[in-house]
Amino acid sequence: MTELVGGCLCGAIRYRTEAEPVMQGICHCTHCQKQAGSAFSIVMGFPKGTVAIEGTPKSYDDSGDSGGRVERIFCPTCGSPLFTKADAAPDLFFIKAGTLDDPSRFAPAIHFYAQTKLPWVETGDVPAFERMPG
Repeated sequence: MTELVGGCLCGAIRYRTEAEPVMQGICHCTHCQKQAGSAFSIVMGFPKGTVAIEGTPKSYDDSGDSGGRVERIFCPTCGSPLFTKADAAPDLFFIKAGTLDDPSRFAPAIHFYAQTKLPWVETGDVPAFERMPG
C-alpha cells in the first residue's frame, strides 16, 4: 500500500502513514455508534508508532467491554473523531477510515460487535463476529 493521508474536517489535524494496515474492520459496538454518530465506525489498525500526526488533538478516555481503557482521539476544533488506542490492542493505533483523504482505500475484512449492529445493516460476505474476536 502506498502512503495514506487524512485529517479532520477543519484541517487542524493531519496525519500520514506508509505502513500497511494490520486490520481493516467495521465496529458496531454501541460506544463506536455514539462516538461516530452513525451505525458503525470504520477503522484501520496500524502498528503503533507508524502514524505521523500534525496538530494537537484531544482525547476522551472510554472503557471497552473488557474494562480496559479506550482512548478516543478527536479534533478539538471541529470534533471529528480521528483515532483510537485500546488497552486490548496495545501494539495497534487505529485510524477512523472515514477521515482518509481517499476513504475508498478502506477495504473491510471483518465486522465486530455484530451483536449490536443495527438491524438494517448488511454484512455481506465479510465475516461478522458477535464480539471482538480473540
